[in-house]
Amino acid sequence: MDVADLEPEPMHQVSTWLDAARAAGEPMPEAMAVATATADGVPSVRMLILRGTEGGITFFTDADSDKGADLSSNPRAAVVLHWLLPVHRQVRVTGAVERTGEAEADDYWRARPHHVRLSAAALRQDSVVPDRAALQAAFGELRARYPEGTHVPRPQRWCGFRVVAERVELWEEAPDALHDRFLYHQDGGGWVRERLAP
Repeated sequence: MDVADLEPEPMHQVSTWLDAARAAGEPMPEAMAVATATADGVPSVRMLILRGTEGGITFFTDADSDKGADLSSNPRAAVVLHWLLPVHRQVRVTGAVERTGEAEADDYWRARPHHVRLSAAALRQDSVVPDRAALQAAFGELRARYPEGTHVPRPQRWCGFRVVAERVELWEEAPDALHDRFLYHQDGGGWVRERLAP
């Protein structure tokens, strides 16, 4: 690979690689690690599902969760996608985080399976519950109120976040260990692409 082989805009390149991973049969190409930190810098990382690459890395979650609290006090994040097929590739994205619009959150909410919407609406993510029976009771209460085929209202706390790319790094494994690494970063309003040492 060479710099000239890359798309001028990094999220277009990420989409191209994501499509290649899907076509190659990668089992879960949208799985990604998302790292956040508290206001005083305590880091936390978890696996989430990539839900869009337009304008950045988009995911949906409970804004009252631990990650939501991190993003409220320190709206920055780092993301890693890693694919084994067709070759070992990795994408790292860092940037500021913004909430998606309400309409975008509503659209994605409506696209989710009914039981998943019930689960997300039943309890605040990361809240302490006494036992599994309490989870099942909260879920059952909502299921009785909103049976299959009815609209489950989206809680205001359930929303989308977008990591607006400031730096994007692409990595592709090479058999001689001289791996291809490229960095996109902003310079005067445009994207600069540079090769990095492996």
